[in-house]
Amino acid sequence: MSDAHASADTVDFGYTQVPREEKVNRVRAVFDSVASRYDVMNDLMSLGVHRLWKQFTLSQTGLRPGQSALDVAGGTGDLSIGMAAQVGPSGRVVLSDINAAMLSTGRDRLLDKGLLRPVDYTVANGERLPFKDASFHCVTIGFGLRNVTDKPAALREMKRVLKPGGQLLVLEFSKPVLPALSRVYDAYSFAALPALGKLVANDSESYRYLAESIRMFPDQDSLKNLMIEAGLEGCRYHNLSGGIVALHRGWHY
Repeated sequence: MSDAHASADTVDFGYTQVPREEKVNRVRAVFDSVASRYDVMNDLMSLGVHRLWKQFTLSQTGLRPGQSALDVAGGTGDLSIGMAAQVGPSGRVVLSDINAAMLSTGRDRLLDKGLLRPVDYTVANGERLPFKDASFHCVTIGFGLRNVTDKPAALREMKRVLKPGGQLLVLEFSKPVLPALSRVYDAYSFAALPALGKLVANDSESYRYLAESIRMFPDQDSLKNLMIEAGLEGCRYHNLSGGIVALHRGWHY
């Protein structure tokens, strides 16, 4: 399921339909709540495997020293840290997020690692990126697209800011390819995630929303088609962990 099931005036917020203009504020409230414990929760929820998913994503960027990259909905900066190493001090990485609390957490984390350059920080809505056309060699969005209100608009924007030959990488939860794995994953998501959220972040509702948002997100082929409709070319995807996560790739030629 996806936002395509909503009316013109409403969109999915997990399993709930909310007014289109209200979703961004609800998502912001979720991440205001979880920002300070976000990294700890990621490790607990994925048993640390999210680090491998992000390492694989970074291995596909094709970035070289001196180039530029944009990390949309970059949160606490895992992908930005990796891309900063790839482009080096002569390059540029922009860590952006619509949520100021998440961006602040990410900025503090990168500063603690001594990454004063080449990273810039921008509060930005993925549907209306404040950058000129053809600004970046690579754009990434990791576990953020499912929280965007208008996913096609965000994909068009990310394509717009890519340089000719540039690549978009979308890392996101997807649909397990094995029915048995899907059943186990569903049971884990709807029982363990809210319980962990309550225990670690004192917020079960936010993590219940996150579990629901994963189920409402387009499957692998549907997202690939959205990327093609946004004007990206050569679109493909890699299933990771049996399709629990997928990395989608598309180019602006």
